[in-house]
Amino acid sequence: MRLRNRRMGQMPEINIIPMIDIMFFLLVFFMMSTLYMVQVKTVDVDMPQAASAETQLAVSYVVTMKKDGSLYLEDQPITEEALLARAAAEQQRTAKFSVVVRADQGLDYGMVIGLLDKFKARGITHIGLAAADGGH
Repeated sequence: MRLRNRRMGQMPEINIIPMIDIMFFLLVFFMMSTLYMVQVKTVDVDMPQAASAETQLAVSYVVTMKKDGSLYLEDQPITEEALLARAAAEQQRTAKFSVVVRADQGLDYGMVIGLLDKFKARGITHIGLAAADGGH
């Protein structure tokens, strides 16, 4: 009969199941926190519905026009001249500069076209109009 040496006992084992649980928890945590980082800070506005609206995440400026004609850059109120000056300066710095205009659906169409025309006069050509997703 062969006797085992006490030093040659069982090798310690690493139990990886708790480690896998922690890694899964961290993965879910970072996925959920990333979803909240993607949302753009904007002002609530009643946008028109569009069935074929697309989501664009590579937007430099999100401009909101409320029903009374007031302008907001993201969630901060701004005057039209200040907005146009900042956008023109950003256009000079960034080659892929773009603007998305979120206009209230009760707003006069001429006011939206007037703002788009002023952007174009300042050399800003990548302009989009936002619509609520009225998809199926």
